Amino acid sequence: MDVILFLVFSAIAVACALNLVVQRHPISSAISLVGVMASLAILYLLLGGEFIAMAQMIVYAGAIMVLFVFTIMLLNAGAEKRGVKRPWAVYLGIPLLTGLLGIISFLVQGQVQGSPPVILGGFTGGAAGDVGRALFTRYVLPFEVVSVLVLIAILGAMVLARKEIE
Repeated sequence: MDVILFLVFSAIAVACALNLVVQRHPISSAISLVGVMASLAILYLLLGGEFIAMAQMIVYAGAIMVLFVFTIMLLNAGAEKRGVKRPWAVYLGIPLLTGLLGIISFLVQGQVQGSPPVILGGFTGGAAGDVGRALFTRYVLPFEVVSVLVLIAILGAMVLARKEIE
């Protein structure tokens, strides 16, 4: 049953990711990104990372998506305009994309052969204590740098929004 759920939510994540790229309106793309994030959270649950799944939903599907939608609304972005279709791009694009995907899959397969198989529900490192211990010991400097960068980005957005109002 776990394998079937894994395949179903993997397919949903890929379909939402494709929809994210294909959409012409930014709000529709943001909603598709929420679908990707929710599917990833369920995949984390299937792999045994309950804390990581909940953090995925709260932080990414919640807070980050609210920030994305707020930015889209602030910029007043409309639907994307259609460009000129070039026939050579269609005829060359599909074979080149297929070749690129073949090369990437060949390289990934060469790197993954020696790794042990994934056992659904067998991951035990995703508890809140493990994540907190790693975050505040080994990764404390990158964590603080990211918090300063987020603060600078918020201040920059406020300055840009204030200039448009005046």
